Parts: sequence; structure tokens; C-alpha cells
Amino acid sequence: MAKRIQLSMYDLVRWLVGLALGFYFRRIERFHAERVPEAGPVLFTSNHPNSVTDSFVIGASVPRKVNFVATAQMFRYRPFKWLLTRCGVIPINRRQDNPRAMHTVADTFEACFRVLEQGEAVGIFPEGVTYNDSQMREVKTGAARIALELEHRHEGRLGLQVVPAGLTYSAKQIYRSDVLVNFGEPIRAADFLEGYKERRHECVHTLTAEIERRIQSLILHLPQLEHARVVAGVKRLYLDRLLLGQSISHEPMSPRAEELLVTQGIVAAVEHVYESEPERAAAFAAKLDAYEKRLRRLRISDEHLVMFPNKSQLVRRSIGGAALAVLGAPVALYGWLHRMVPYAAVKQAVRGFTQRGKRKAQTSAVAILAGIIAFGTFYGLCVAGVHAWLGWPASLWYGLSLPVASLVAHYYLRELRRLGASLRNTAVLLRAPMAARRLLAVRAELVGEIEAVRGEGNVKRET
Repeated sequence: MAKRIQLSMYDLVRWLVGLALGFYFRRIERFHAERVPEAGPVLFTSNHPNSVTDSFVIGASVPRKVNFVATAQMFRYRPFKWLLTRCGVIPINRRQDNPRAMHTVADTFEACFRVLEQGEAVGIFPEGVTYNDSQMREVKTGAARIALELEHRHEGRLGLQVVPAGLTYSAKQIYRSDVLVNFGEPIRAADFLEGYKERRHECVHTLTAEIERRIQSLILHLPQLEHARVVAGVKRLYLDRLLLGQSISHEPMSPRAEELLVTQGIVAAVEHVYESEPERAAAFAAKLDAYEKRLRRLRISDEHLVMFPNKSQLVRRSIGGAALAVLGAPVALYGWLHRMVPYAAVKQAVRGFTQRGKRKAQTSAVAILAGIIAFGTFYGLCVAGVHAWLGWPASLWYGLSLPVASLVAHYYLRELRRLGASLRNTAVLLRAPMAARRLLAVRAELVGEIEAVRGEGNVKRET
């Protein structure tokens, strides 16, 4: 009976979190979801770029219950502790939480063992910390120790599988961004048991290294973080061409998965050039830096610069944006009138409950939780007021209109900003045609260098 209540609580929370994720993220793409075992003990291991949201996303992406391991700090408040316990969350005390209570890690392992022995799933973030940038942190040994010790207790017959997962956010701190959940091939823990009794340390580190390698293959991992600017620049200049080539030569896949695959290729090429021809890489980086500085000085974007030769397209785009701004204004205004109060509450919560050094990684989790409370409460009061005034069905249609109008208001404001940027870009380009042509020439040189490196890579692969 208690287990049934726990499952119903988990399902309810999962449904609410899924609903909130659907409002916060524009799209959650699941790639290779068929790799997740439908039954049997599973240990999910994932990178950890986005705080609690990572648990939300993985939990909402698989059809089975996932019992996550989370920092004991989250259990300090009784209401949270009550809810987290009933949702299967397992507390762990990290060294940075309380070094004097590290003995409780053994209790965490035993709790994980009990769950896995029942054929359920456990989710763990083996890096141990969340972070802002794209450089994956060192994977700790906890996941491998759990998998191997439990499988050893069952003499390799439990059938525990470790499923690596890679989380990639397009812009994790921005509302209505995208996220990709990329599942890897399962790892059979029993395959790493040979000699475990005599060489535990070695077996644990071998499995840990394999988990780390698999997760890195599922995300955009930058071995050298200082090369991130060059990778981003190459993406802006050449991503569309690479995506076109990818769609022609490979089977179709989701947009984020396709972009990840292409970007991983860009990272590999950039790292290779820096390693094999550092002077060439430095020269390209310097030219890219000069090009982007001139763009910023003129306050124009690469996207609009590319359209400069086709001036009629620039003008048509600006006129079309202005027309849409006029047509969408009434609905957007209606949405913003109902959105201002809860939106301000969410912004205040983000400022108050995120740490300065980890704000990007913590924003989405705070915004999602605060949004459930702020928007749910405010919209509920609005619907109750309309119901008291006009009754059914007016209050029903009014309530259904609020989330739709809120999304319209968000997109309207975003497109309004883009329209302003488009008008400014168009005006600058039309006023300074010579500067635009010089920038286009530099851009062509940069693209030519990218194509040269790509061509050299293709020749090496063929030989």
C-alpha cells in the first residue's frame, strides 16, 4: 500500500514537472530513447550542467520511475524532505556539504542497492557538481562503485545496466530554449567484474573511465575551454552548410541531435588544428576576433551581413516583421497584462535563490519551481474572479486563454526585439555599403579557411 501511494505521488509530481518543463522549454528532444531498458535494474549516469533541472528532464524523458541521488542540502526543510522522500529521491552527503558526515555515503549506497535490487532505476550525476560552461568535470567513482559492488554481491547475475545520458541545452538560462537528451548504449556492470575481489580499485577506475568516455561522446565536450570562442565562431559562419551536408548524406534525425553531431565534428577539427598546426589556428582565431570586433563596432550581426548582397530581402524582412508586430499587438498586450505580476515574482525568485557563480546553471530550476507557484496562484485567482463575475463557461474559456496568451506575449516581445535589431542592421548596411563589402570579403576568407581544413580532413580520411 505504501509503495502504491509512493508511486502515485511520483506520477503526480512527474506530471506536474512535465507540464512545467513544457512551458519553460520550447522543445525537449529525446535521442536514442530506445536504448533505455524497459525493465530490470538500471543506473542512469549523466552530465550535470543545469542543477535540479537535469533530474526533471531525465525523469520526464523515460517512461519508468527514476530514483535520483541528490545532495543532502535539499532535505534540510521538512516539506521538501517529505516530498522528495516520497518521490524516491535518495540523499547523499558530499564532501563540500559536510566533511564530518561522510560516513553517510555508505547509507546512500545501501539505499541505492535496495532500489536496484527491486529492479528499479537510479539516476546519479557522477561529476558531483553543476556548472555553467561546456567543459565536463571529472567523473567521480561513485557510480562505478555502486554498480560493481552491487553486481559483485549478486555474483554478476543481477543484470544491472549503466545507461549513460548526455544533456545538451541550447541556452539553459533562457525561457523557451531547447534541450536534447541523448541516451548511450547500456553498459553491463558484470562485464567489468573480472578480478574485482582482488583489484577493486582498478576495476572501479576502469568502469569510471568508460562512463566518462561514453557521456563525453553524447554531449558537446570542450577539452580546451579557451577554444570555445573559435568553435562558436565556426558554428556561426559555417553551421548551415554543415547541416545541409549532414542531411544529404545521413539519415534524418532531430534538429538538436543533428546540430550536436555537427558541432562535435567542429570541436574535433578545431582541437586537431590547434594540436597539429598551432600557428595556423592562432592566425584564424586572430582574424575571427578582428571580424567579430568590427561587427560589434558597427552593431550588425553576421546573419544580416550575409543578406546584404540581396538588399530587397533585407527590406522585405523588415516590412514583414513590422506587419506582424501590428497584427499581434492586441493578443500580446492581453497576455502581458496577465503575465506581468507572476513574471516579476519569478524574476525576483531567480535573483534571490541563485548563486552568482552558478546563476546560469540554477536559473531554470528556480524559474520552473517559482513559475508553478507564481503563475498557478495568479492565474487561479484571475479565473476565480471571472467565475464569480460571469460564471461558467466564460471562466473556463478565460482560463484556457491565459497560458496561450502568455506564450504569444513572450514570442511577440522576442520578435519585437529582433525586428528592432533587423531595422538597425538594415539601416547600417544600407548606409555603409563599403564597410559591408569589406566585412563580406573577410568573412569569405574565414569560410575559405574552414573549407580548406575540411577538405584536408576528407583527403586524410580517404587515404
